[in-house]
Amino acid sequence: MSRPIEQPRRGLWRTEIVRAVLSGHSILGIAFAAMIYIVCLSGTLSVFMRDFERWEQPDVPVMRAVSDTATARAIEAMGRRAGPEKSFYVSLPSADLPRLILSSGGDADDETWIADKDGRLAVEQEAPWTDFITELHAQLHLAKGWGRFIVGLTGVALLSSLISGVLAHPRILRDAFHLRLGGSRRLEQADLHNRLGVWPLPFHLLVSLTGALLGLSTIIVGVLALLMFRGDTSKVYALLSAAPAAVDARPAPMPNVAMLLATVRELAPEARAKQISISHWGRQDMRFEVSAARPRLIAAQDSMIFDAAGDIVAEKHPAGLTVGEKILGSLGQLHFGWFGGVPIRIAYGLLGLALCVVTSSGISIWLARRRDKGRSGPGWERLWAAVSWGQPVAIAATATIALILPARVSASLLIPAWVALTLLLPIGAAAAVTTTAAALARWARVVTGLLLCTIVAVHGATWLQKARDPAGFVIDIVALGAAILLVRPRLFRRTG
Repeated sequence: MSRPIEQPRRGLWRTEIVRAVLSGHSILGIAFAAMIYIVCLSGTLSVFMRDFERWEQPDVPVMRAVSDTATARAIEAMGRRAGPEKSFYVSLPSADLPRLILSSGGDADDETWIADKDGRLAVEQEAPWTDFITELHAQLHLAKGWGRFIVGLTGVALLSSLISGVLAHPRILRDAFHLRLGGSRRLEQADLHNRLGVWPLPFHLLVSLTGALLGLSTIIVGVLALLMFRGDTSKVYALLSAAPAAVDARPAPMPNVAMLLATVRELAPEARAKQISISHWGRQDMRFEVSAARPRLIAAQDSMIFDAAGDIVAEKHPAGLTVGEKILGSLGQLHFGWFGGVPIRIAYGLLGLALCVVTSSGISIWLARRRDKGRSGPGWERLWAAVSWGQPVAIAATATIALILPARVSASLLIPAWVALTLLLPIGAAAAVTTTAAALARWARVVTGLLLCTIVAVHGATWLQKARDPAGFVIDIVALGAAILLVRPRLFRRTG
């Protein structure tokens, strides 16, 4: 007769299943928290995208304004390079980016040039690290559709976490200035987490909501297409843009660009032209779209479309914009802080760092509470320390590579280097059973600080003598200050 299965074994089997499920749940939770953290950290850096472009390539022509004649000459030169089949774009000089930039798009075979004050294409733009950071934030370097979708989901998750965090702490506003320092490390960290979550809460809600809308825009367009146009997304996009010109491939001379810009200034005297988009250059169906910005406005502003003869075929002004157009036009500006100049960017940078601390400390507090309840997970703590402090190491390492190697070489290495460090650091931390999470975090801070010092030294040695744009060296000063703050606790740590 067969022996019956003993109950203790069945209980043990069920316990192991529960442990496995909880372990899988923890892995998923930490993985998604890591994505949120990466998006927040790269987004904080992306606020300074224009500054990083100036930092990476400070030896190019600098100008606060450019003549209409020079702009026309640059457009003609870029039109010959791009040809009639490609659209290209002209970014006119501004206080934030004092360069005349012409770009034929973002594909692998496209070009971006910086012109001089006479409109000659002087040097090809090479900012591989800036491109790497902005793409990391926009789509995590995944396939475009999936990457943006996942980033949009992180925005939704972050927004829900912020709202649930406020609702879960009914005294959070009353205790807004209650900060317990010098006592328990966990209580100190919890108070800092709550204060950095409450004080800048409007900012946190704003960037998470706009990030979710930007990331999930393709899903939103797809749903609208299914509801309104039987899945034809092109008809949804057509609602937001002017009707395309009838195809006419006959050759045509370029219109008088100076006259076009003068017309824009006449019809929108308060606005300043900031971008020109050109399609079908050199053909009868050529179109010039001039976008202009007005001070103290964030939403989409003035735009005028001219045909090959220089006549206006469509125009939009702030007074005529719909609510939807104003919302769409303001999403990017509000999300990245690309309005109001340097003070707004600095504020966004500091608030973005606060959001990174809130995200990182949230997981640390959760792990500490598990430890206090007798469910210690030193492996999880080491893993999260490697994620939260490993990302600064990985990002600083990619910046070092971008400075040391030629631009075209480093562009192909930045993603593999970041992926390798992002994966290997947590794996190594989880396996390092003889060390603690605090020790890993401390040494990661030191490595990040040393890498920042290396970046400053290499950048100074490379560009100090031939830089034409001194603004980029402000980044070096900030990086050196950050390096001192990161390394100092290790150097001045009390012993005994």
